[in-house]
Amino acid sequence: MTKPDDSSLDPVDLLAVEERARKLLDRADAWDRFPVPLDDILAAAQVRVAPTSMFDAAAIIAYVRGKTADAGARIKSAVAKVFGLYDAAESLIHIDNRVAKSKQTFLTLHETAHHDLPTHRKLFRFFQDCEKTLAPEIADQFEREANNFARFALFKGDSYARHAADCAFDIKTPMNLAKKFGASIYASAREFARTNHRACVVYILEPLQFANGHGAEAVVRRIEPSPAFVVQFGRPSDTKITLSHMLGPVLPIGRKMTAPVSLSILDRNGTPHECLAEAFDTKHNVLILLYPTKALTASTIILPSNFGAA
Repeated sequence: MTKPDDSSLDPVDLLAVEERARKLLDRADAWDRFPVPLDDILAAAQVRVAPTSMFDAAAIIAYVRGKTADAGARIKSAVAKVFGLYDAAESLIHIDNRVAKSKQTFLTLHETAHHDLPTHRKLFRFFQDCEKTLAPEIADQFEREANNFARFALFKGDSYARHAADCAFDIKTPMNLAKKFGASIYASAREFARTNHRACVVYILEPLQFANGHGAEAVVRRIEPSPAFVVQFGRPSDTKITLSHMLGPVLPIGRKMTAPVSLSILDRNGTPHECLAEAFDTKHNVLILLYPTKALTASTIILPSNFGAA
């Protein structure tokens, strides 16, 4: 099942969150340093990361019980797989060090947001982020705010978009920029599409599966279109990519990457457009970048409402 957006905020709330993240980047002198200087950001926020990981169920429950009698009632879940924990009383962040380094970076920035955003620190003593609470369909306002704070800090406001605009318009660009910014390829691909001035869309699929009678197929995890793509083509709503789907020939079966494949899609007026699609298998997800060939020479620029705020 396609996951809904996990970071939608009211424009006023979004600007407030980004302003807090901007000030933190200022204090850490982090704007022109790549990848994100996490230690300096933590120091500027006056929050620490626990030196050892405590991410097993027994340790988490013991930690929570040791804090206060009703802490267990306030945290959202003590049974789902925990990724991060913020203890406001200790100004301390716990991060699962068994996940990929790039994910640890995002989680650390996410938990730092809970510490740095005044309302978060005031209303909640503990923030626990797990598979359940981080799922977009149940993410609350504060989780969305923390996600946007982390995204802004990780990609330095519109710095990622400016770098991407100077690079080749292909799937290798978000892969390369992921290394520069210290992000996961998954997060980088989303940022590439959502901030791109050209018409394009990134499909993020779950790993390929092989079903009897259907061959290879993949469930759509998320679809990230650029603003220009939405204006011209609308917002895609596919939930599964099979071999008979228009993107079926792009699926990287038995290989890491597929070269651009030509196909045609209809715009909102029913007019066909020649497009190219290319894919990359990260092992965790399959990423497909789709764009009309005219986007390669497009002169019209449609930017997100908050583009250039950094």
